[in-house]
Amino acid sequence: MSSWVRLHEDDHVIVALRPYAKGDKLTLGTGAAPDEGSEQTIELLDDVPKGHKIITRAVRKGEHVLKFGYSIGVAKEDLEPGRWVHTHNMGTGLGGILEYAYEPAAQGETRKPALDGARTFQGFVRDNGEVGIRNEIWIINTVGCINKTCEIVAKRAHAMYEGRVDGVYHFAHPFGCSQLGDDLVHTQKLLASLVNHPNAAGVLVIGLGCENNQIDSFKQAIGEHSAERVKFLKSQEAEDEIEEALELIDGLVAYAERFVREPVPVSRLKLGLKCGGSDGLSGITANPLVGAVSDRLIAAGGTAILTEVPEMFGAETILMNRAADERVFGKIVHLINDFKQYFIKHNQEIYENPSPGNKDGGISTLEEKSLGCTQKGGHAIVQDVVPYGERITSSGLNLLEAPGNDLVSVTALSAGGAHIVLFTTGRGTPFGGPVPTVKIATNSELAARKKNWIDFNAGQLLEGKSMETLTDEMWEQLIALASGERQTNNERNGFKEIAIFKDGVIL
Repeated sequence: MSSWVRLHEDDHVIVALRPYAKGDKLTLGTGAAPDEGSEQTIELLDDVPKGHKIITRAVRKGEHVLKFGYSIGVAKEDLEPGRWVHTHNMGTGLGGILEYAYEPAAQGETRKPALDGARTFQGFVRDNGEVGIRNEIWIINTVGCINKTCEIVAKRAHAMYEGRVDGVYHFAHPFGCSQLGDDLVHTQKLLASLVNHPNAAGVLVIGLGCENNQIDSFKQAIGEHSAERVKFLKSQEAEDEIEEALELIDGLVAYAERFVREPVPVSRLKLGLKCGGSDGLSGITANPLVGAVSDRLIAAGGTAILTEVPEMFGAETILMNRAADERVFGKIVHLINDFKQYFIKHNQEIYENPSPGNKDGGISTLEEKSLGCTQKGGHAIVQDVVPYGERITSSGLNLLEAPGNDLVSVTALSAGGAHIVLFTTGRGTPFGGPVPTVKIATNSELAARKKNWIDFNAGQLLEGKSMETLTDEMWEQLIALASGERQTNNERNGFKEIAIFKDGVIL
């Protein structure tokens, strides 16, 4: 196994796959791999942590540094071969609001993996024709004041109906009261989209009675729904809201038991794509692997959803050039610039990213993070762009408006209709969203150390396994997950949470 990797033949940097010490000597090829091209020997001028970058070609102060074949920043000083490249000597080359031109990729530039359209999984076909991969009961509260009430109901019902449904779950949140305008609308849309998620066979909506998010107005956000599937309870009007809630759940469980798993085309599956706690290997292992799985699902007629808009900055033109048409291109431009205006409105630096954990892992600038992040979207054409809190209606690759925050974006992906979220990480996290959240490690050390968190090890790509082999393995794991044959760690541990994007006044 090589101890470093160059990702593109034009790159100025290589990525260390193990720690190096100052004075170590490396023999490099001029191509994309260690054994390609003529040899070059460099002596390291600094200690270099695993996952971090080493410059192999001289770059002058003010010049762009290339990785992935794209600029990941600008040199703050003259960089000579053997130097450790990070935040101390390279900064972002991004700045301000940009103008974009529609330049669609030439036909044939996107990859088309072999079709797997005949494949099926065992899912639940709902009365409205939608498909779920779990047969759960969800409790959605209109307002945060009754989180504990809903928690008590969920715990009691989960124990009462174990074995009859796949679980009874409540998703606590602090909002719904004292919100105004668009901020309240966003909360209602997000919660309404969760109500309509097909993984929930039945839903109990519990309100308090005096909140801004009144049940009557929330029903309008939910839209057309089955009275058998969605029940409502106003706590202030109930003599014993816990007992009445349990009675309503009893009816929802009886309704849920009508559904049994049956073969469903894999084209009905929707995957959410997310990364969090990234490191220098994210754009080398886990994110490209997720991109390959996404491409396979889309080629079979399925749907993948990419979000984390601020982590598209610096790589957005790659997505824009893959827009299905000029209308979709315009929606991507609006998505990017609208999120930049959000930063400006709050007097924040647009490109204040990556996080401290990202930097520790080897990511130096936002464009470096974005170029790795967007690889989760594979090479498919972007079919649509969907606002925050709303549901995906187009098959293929969709972009969803949401920030990079792990809980907020996974919640948005779930509300958008994702049955499963593929979550890549180089640092690790235990959390999970309302739907099965597959934690994919970028490196084997993390996968071995955090077995109760990590579901799949993409670090095997650096240990001799091919991308094709790992794509096949992950594909089979997803089919088994969708069919209820296995659970993710977040499901086994009971880690199912939501977070709602807040942008407005609280009274």
